[in-house]
Amino acid sequence: MSIREDIVAALKKVYDPEMPVNIYELGLIYDLTVDDAGSAAIRMTLTAPNCPVAGTMPGEVERAVRAVPGVSDVTLELTFDPPWSKDRMSEAAKLALGIEDIIPIARLRR
Repeated sequence: MSIREDIVAALKKVYDPEMPVNIYELGLIYDLTVDDAGSAAIRMTLTAPNCPVAGTMPGEVERAVRAVPGVSDVTLELTFDPPWSKDRMSEAAKLALGIEDIIPIARLRR
């Protein structure tokens, strides 16, 4: 596996405490890049600016990524632009949370 894949696996172990879904499947990770030296840059958001874990979640994400073998540095940017919405969630996350609009209506009408 590549370092990037290992980082994604680490991010999938970090959960939003209010939802039983990891932050990667929730779509909270907007961008992830890793250079040849192992420096990771992450752009992420939270479900809302006033999220109860706003003060702790970025640090938890950074610690999880720094623990990945081969990662030499982590730069984390927390942003709320664009705002997070359930449209960013994976289908697996929508299933886990029981969100009904997993299959777009256009696909059902075929």
